[in-house]
Amino acid sequence: MAQEKFRVGLTPGFLGEDGKVRFKDVGLDLLDKESHIEYTFIATERPYVPPDEIGGLDAFIALGGKYPRETFEGADRLTLIARHGVGYDNVDLQAATEADVMIAIAPSGVRRPVAEGIIGLMFALSKNFFSYDRATRAGTWREGLETGVDLIGRTLGSVGLGNIGTEVFRLLQPFGMRFLTFDPYVAPEVAQSLNVEVVDLPTVMRESDYVCVTCPLTDETRGLIGEKEFELMKPTAFFINTARGPIVDQRVLTQVLQEKRIRAAGIDVFEEEPVDPNEPLLKLDNVIVSPHAIALTEECYRDIGRLNCQKAIQVSRGEVPDNVVNREVLEKKSFQEKLARYREGA
Repeated sequence: MAQEKFRVGLTPGFLGEDGKVRFKDVGLDLLDKESHIEYTFIATERPYVPPDEIGGLDAFIALGGKYPRETFEGADRLTLIARHGVGYDNVDLQAATEADVMIAIAPSGVRRPVAEGIIGLMFALSKNFFSYDRATRAGTWREGLETGVDLIGRTLGSVGLGNIGTEVFRLLQPFGMRFLTFDPYVAPEVAQSLNVEVVDLPTVMRESDYVCVTCPLTDETRGLIGEKEFELMKPTAFFINTARGPIVDQRVLTQVLQEKRIRAAGIDVFEEEPVDPNEPLLKLDNVIVSPHAIALTEECYRDIGRLNCQKAIQVSRGEVPDNVVNREVLEKKSFQEKLARYREGA
């Protein structure tokens, strides 16, 4: 009797309007080489991924989508959801653990692309690229333009010193800047190796010329930056958020920018996504916005895709992949039994 295939599903976001994969490389060739694995794309985008879409799968590679408790009801076969990125605030971790499902992320795939995106926003804001572009197109040339600023001698503060924050500081080492971070969980030796001073959040907000948010969205960080924090910032400072929208009070940020209480901002993430086109923040000329896409490079899709396909292959062999975020599931007897079935069938 032929062994049943290990089934991998992927979200429809990987496909273009023509039904073909819209990225050069997401690692599917790795799955093609494994004769015991088959993969499919789920049919439709829905507000959340329902169990009827993934109930017959062993692993699921998730580009977008929400995974509430309802997703896991009856999905007894599912063993892995591999997130296409590092955020997992759209997944009910407790429900996943109860259902014996690992949730894994791919931090190494986004480290460089997001860090480069943050630095790109720093340059775009500092050098007034967008206002210069608008002035040139409008025919006003240099009339009334603000001068830009250089990075040398400025202070960069990061809210978070994890995977992405450390890469930002590493890349900016030659720029002659002072580095600050607020991160209650950072290892002192990591900060020291990057010449980063570990301080409290008020100090980051007060002393930084650039504040970038790189921490994950958790119960602890939700609403972390609001009126009190923005009130501390210099009027010449820049604010950059490429992490998650709900970490920042968007209404307060909009008001701060409207009143020119800080110089400008670069925002890649919003409280609600997709952002409403009528959102007041989008009407301001001292903010650069992007659709949660600052890291969407060919290399990012390639690296995360290949990492996640490799995770699926590992699970098909009864192995535990790297970067499982709900690690408590690994200790459950029912999960270990599920994983053992793959080893026995290998």
